[in-house]
Amino acid sequence: MNLILVGPPGAGKGTQAQRLVDTYGLVQLSTGDMLRSEVSSGSALGVRAKKIMDDGQLVPDDLMIAMISRQIDAKKGSGGIILDGFPRTTGQAEALDVMLGARGIKMDHVIQLEVDEDAIVARLSGRFACSSCGTGYHDTYAKPEVEGVCDKCGATEFSRRSDDNAETVRSRLAAYNEQTAPILPYYEEKGSLKRVNGLGGMEIVFGEIKEIIEGE
Repeated sequence: MNLILVGPPGAGKGTQAQRLVDTYGLVQLSTGDMLRSEVSSGSALGVRAKKIMDDGQLVPDDLMIAMISRQIDAKKGSGGIILDGFPRTTGQAEALDVMLGARGIKMDHVIQLEVDEDAIVARLSGRFACSSCGTGYHDTYAKPEVEGVCDKCGATEFSRRSDDNAETVRSRLAAYNEQTAPILPYYEEKGSLKRVNGLGGMEIVFGEIKEIIEGE
């Protein structure tokens, strides 16, 4: 079983991907992690990618496809893959299909987590974490039991990510809508796109994803 999770920043893709890994034995392939791994290993692909990134350029599609291909070959025998952060454009989606087809692999489902933009702004801009142990909290949805005190370690210092503010979040959403959302019609035409309401609780969202997967 092979999946792509699609959705704007803050839609909960990372949380649901980890649940899928734990439940079905899938391997999560994150383009960011793959790039860092190839660069740190000093592989030919990594050397090429590092030079491109050092020059301030975007890593080209053919290089990303080569990295994903290499990871898929290395993970043979797993329960399948979840792609995170790729594809972002229709051209990448088409190139991915060609590469998978050459290996006799198909993408079973492309699952879109739909979340209202105002809800995402509230979700992301309200996040904060314990500065000592990293436990995450939220101004509305997950407050510490005792205000100002970490439930896990008792520390009293907290921090927020610099990009978790309303203005930056809306800018990231605009970039998603411009760059990534256009791949949705491509997968809809192929019949592989499934939509899930990402505003439900974590268990509810995961339950809907399970229904899609197990209803094959």
